[in-house]
Amino acid sequence: MAIVYPELPSYADIRNLDPQQLYQDLLAYTAELKFLLEQRDTQVNSQPSFNIYSVVTVTEIGRPRQGDVAFSIGESKFKGYTGTAWQDFN
Repeated sequence: MAIVYPELPSYADIRNLDPQQLYQDLLAYTAELKFLLEQRDTQVNSQPSFNIYSVVTVTEIGRPRQGDVAFSIGESKFKGYTGTAWQDFN
């Protein structure tokens, strides 16, 4: 889901703008922006920081990321990806 952030209100002639209306518009803008940013934070924070795989061999994992963990069924071992190689945990 892509989040589209709100645009700041635009006024053609700010000299004739009611200060109370400007204040209300800015309050509405900041409330919507805060809500969307908190929603985004929740999405990011709910994602795992790494993946745990269960595979026959770790070579089945196409593009591992640093910190990924796998259980190699073929070797009966847990392994961790360092960013360049898989290392045995046990």
